[in-house]
Amino acid sequence: MTLRLVASRLSANSASKRFFLDRTLTASISPYRCYVSTETKIDDSVSLGENIKAPPMVYISGEEMTHYASQLIVEQWIKPYFDTSAWEIYDLSCKNRDATNDKVLHDAVEAGKRIGSIFKEPTITPSALQVKEMGLSKAYGSPNGAMRRGWNGITISRDTIHIEGMELGYKKPVFFERHAVGGEYGAGWAKVGKGTLLTTYLPQDGSPPFVVDKRDLTDDNNVLVVYHNPYDNVKELAHFFFKRCLDQKITPYVVTKKTVFKWQEGFWASMKEIFDEHYKQKFLDAGLLERSGGDLQHLISDAATMQLIRWTDGGFGMAAHNYDGDMLTDQIAQVHRSPGFITSNLVGKNDDGSLIKEFEASHGTVSDLWHDHLAGKETSLNPLGLVEAMIGAMQHAATLQAEKYPDDAEKQIVKAKIFNYCSTLRESMHNTFRYGQGTRDMSGPSGFSTEDFIAKVAWRLERYLRQQGEEVPPPKLHEPDRKFRRNYKVDIEALNKLYRKYDTNGDGLIDFEEFEDMMVKLNIAPRLEVQKEEKEPVH
Repeated sequence: MTLRLVASRLSANSASKRFFLDRTLTASISPYRCYVSTETKIDDSVSLGENIKAPPMVYISGEEMTHYASQLIVEQWIKPYFDTSAWEIYDLSCKNRDATNDKVLHDAVEAGKRIGSIFKEPTITPSALQVKEMGLSKAYGSPNGAMRRGWNGITISRDTIHIEGMELGYKKPVFFERHAVGGEYGAGWAKVGKGTLLTTYLPQDGSPPFVVDKRDLTDDNNVLVVYHNPYDNVKELAHFFFKRCLDQKITPYVVTKKTVFKWQEGFWASMKEIFDEHYKQKFLDAGLLERSGGDLQHLISDAATMQLIRWTDGGFGMAAHNYDGDMLTDQIAQVHRSPGFITSNLVGKNDDGSLIKEFEASHGTVSDLWHDHLAGKETSLNPLGLVEAMIGAMQHAATLQAEKYPDDAEKQIVKAKIFNYCSTLRESMHNTFRYGQGTRDMSGPSGFSTEDFIAKVAWRLERYLRQQGEEVPPPKLHEPDRKFRRNYKVDIEALNKLYRKYDTNGDGLIDFEEFEDMMVKLNIAPRLEVQKEEKEPVH
């Protein structure tokens, strides 16, 4: 008979309690003897009904399916363990923005600046049709611009989410920093006829004004667009980006279209200056610049789109202007299965130098599932992106509170408990996917409904927190079939036709020569790395 002295696995944050197995003295009966160190450490355990006082945080509620799922998550995963009375909740639904004449948005921005940690559910920017359907007094714009301005936005970090043991797209993390301000999103514009456009700059220091651009408009129908790129905070973006890449051991790249858009040179110059002065040697010492020729490499935005498809091993990061960042991260989301597997975190800076962080899912309100829910149909929403945002906001709130009160032992304990809870929540959710109990976009038709998945994770979370471990590790799975996705719209007939086109000998197989020919003709064949930046003609 084998005797086992069973000890529960401790969380990563409880690493001071060490278990050592010794079988040298009792090999004949093979017992497992456990020794536990007695060094003191903050108790980070979390138990059901403990009612831990959660630090202040701004909670921005949205609409439709993601709002419904978020409320289930708060009720079943968070409130059984935490007192959330210090959270400030702001309803940014279209109807409430209309009822308050958008004062609620102003209040939310002010609260976010004061508190510093924000969780945001997806919201609706109403179309003309939705304005009519909802009975709104006007079409309210996206709240994101007001938030980025109010929180001195520096960057929007969008990173791939990974579940260990499951291939989703990129094998290793991919980071992206999108400049949070400037560009087309804040543009002024007007529709005009024939005439002359004069763009004049008036310096604040009182020096003489000068004409930036003058052009004659000869068409009857023209659209004028004026915008600028503020570069004061690019160096802060650079520090944030390079530190993150270095910490996670990934290779950084900077993306612009500066070969054509000459005004983008300043972005690259600032990034390169910070890199050379503060980070280059560190990246070289870590061996992280081998794939980029031993230096920070610039990528033309066109080339970056191709590399995002080719570099599926991951392990790289990119930084770009606002609009390029928006487009390129959408492409990353498609390579990495869907927007539900990408984070979206706005990073700004408060007047005292502390970081303001707003966390949200990178997808929308999932209107199609909401309409199914209203019609009484069963739905299956994957909340992974929502939960990563909630975890990020809770951890940042705990960090800010602990830094504000460094000598308050209770605040340090709360931080430790929240970090342990968040780590265990992530493990509970990931293991639910690994056990084939995920939502249908991951587990197929047999997957769980929205409500059943949330209930299953709640059950597993409570058990993990109670036992801090699981006896049998979950199985490792391959990437779930992409046919499970709701937006899977592949034309199978056209795919068969394309296959037959490149199966030149008609044997039903594509050999290497046929495969090579196909890849070259489709312009997706891997290229030899070019160390020097490619120049492209001016269009």
